[in-house]
Amino acid sequence: MSYEHLARFYDRLMPDEFYEQWLELFLKEKNRWYPRAKKILDLACGTGEIAVRLAKLGLEVTGIDLSEPMLAIAEQKARMADIGISLFVQDMRCLEGLGPFDIAVCCCDSLNYLETEKDVSRTFASVHAALSAGGLFLFDVHSIEKMAGFIGKQYADNDDEISYIWTCYPGEAPHSVEHELTFFISRGPSGLYERWDEIHRQRTFPVETYIRLLEQAGFEVSGMTGDFTDRPPGKDTERIFFCARKRRQ
Repeated sequence: MSYEHLARFYDRLMPDEFYEQWLELFLKEKNRWYPRAKKILDLACGTGEIAVRLAKLGLEVTGIDLSEPMLAIAEQKARMADIGISLFVQDMRCLEGLGPFDIAVCCCDSLNYLETEKDVSRTFASVHAALSAGGLFLFDVHSIEKMAGFIGKQYADNDDEISYIWTCYPGEAPHSVEHELTFFISRGPSGLYERWDEIHRQRTFPVETYIRLLEQAGFEVSGMTGDFTDRPPGKDTERIFFCARKRRQ
């Protein structure tokens, strides 16, 4: 998913609180398992909100994403913050020429854009190869219950500059959803608006599937929590967080 048009105002849809919670979770797991970690890989880094926050902590951050428009915004943020972040257009299913890293993160349910078990497996293997021995892989996914809850929902917002309609439909695969987004962008004093449409497809899998694929890739699952708490996922959990470690040889 390239986020061709959404990149311009993606940050308006994501609250700062979410990123701060992710940062808190990252620091907790880092301090628990790998306190000396320095080199961080941010998968599907988007507009760089997490990457910039990590770099401000003095960490060496590399971000990858498929969307050039997203990376352009991330680069601008890093420049404005006067920090150095390495940014590359890459596919997390087949990372090339990067690493080794101490920790890899994949935030904001980005892993749910992988629509097949094969793609999830390829990503886990790719991340495993990019990590040093004992390295951490932290990511979050939508729960099956959360994905089901999207179906039939519609969201909308309206202001003078940007308006959007976001409608959710069931996908073809189990536990999947299609997000149909329509944006209306002001063209200035003319009073005219330009319409853009995008479709985003997401899919999730049972927890047991993620665990199996992680173990097959050479990880061991150190922990799973739900909804930014210390509690394990339950039947009402919407977002599941995984902490996996690359096995030492």
